[in-house]
Amino acid sequence: MSEERFDSIFRPGLFDGQVVLVTGGGTGIGRCIAHELAALGATPVLAGRREEPLKAVVSEIEAAGGRAAFGPLNIRDPEAVDASLAALVEEYGRLDGVVNNAGGQFPVAAGELSPRGWTAVVDTNLNGTWWVTQAAFRHAFQPQGRGAVVNIVADVWAGAPGMVHTGAARAGVMNMTVTLAAEWATHGVRVNAVAPGPILTSGLATYPEEIQQRTLSEVRVTPPSRLGTESEVSCAVVFLLSPAATYVSGEVMKVDGASSVHKNPLVPLGHHDGTPRWDGFHLRPQLGGLYAEAERRKKAQKIE
Repeated sequence: MSEERFDSIFRPGLFDGQVVLVTGGGTGIGRCIAHELAALGATPVLAGRREEPLKAVVSEIEAAGGRAAFGPLNIRDPEAVDASLAALVEEYGRLDGVVNNAGGQFPVAAGELSPRGWTAVVDTNLNGTWWVTQAAFRHAFQPQGRGAVVNIVADVWAGAPGMVHTGAARAGVMNMTVTLAAEWATHGVRVNAVAPGPILTSGLATYPEEIQQRTLSEVRVTPPSRLGTESEVSCAVVFLLSPAATYVSGEVMKVDGASSVHKNPLVPLGHHDGTPRWDGFHLRPQLGGLYAEAERRKKAQKIE
């Protein structure tokens, strides 16, 4: 067993014996969530379209002394989702939580968005989230009389110019979160969402350099003056899955350092080196290029 493992702020054994499904668990924020859950005693079951990254994360978790499993899954296919959830519950005899993290989008002007592009994003980010959540309810949560769902959404409070497809889909998931929290409360099911702001993940490197540069420039003038970490999102998810959140349901928790409420102020807020960050992930992403250069400049300015 490796001496390196997730350094969680929560107590060891918090999720002993529990099984949690994490969609999109092979990369980025989902990978980080899976590691933290495993470090706290849960068995995260990772689902995604590509088998290779899922297997890699399971190997990482096992190397750190945890337990995990995986299964390829296209969440856009409701029949496949239903069959997978039924098989999962049959194998483990329980399902304690679901983290709907799978999603994807791409920048495009609204007038140029094709029907295929719209459908692909909405099918994944909205419909896929629903199919997984409904199947978990039918096969596990309703029979058990308990369960917790955490939906990963996005900062769409002011719309999503340049990504109208994901803005519409994420807004739909937020409404679904509130609706199900009320409707399924009598079944002992809690439903919440986490809305990350700009987060330093491997996914950032997939965007065009122009968008990466704009992100870094815009982050510098937000209240936190930095990108968030995957760990900061993960610990919010873990809290919402935990017994500490038994009276929290229907909530959309922002994890963005107040970035989403930032406006051009009448009184300048001033610049700073960034708020203190939390990062307990021993396998945190190490991004080069623009992000590494931005960190280098920040350190140089601090020394000067």
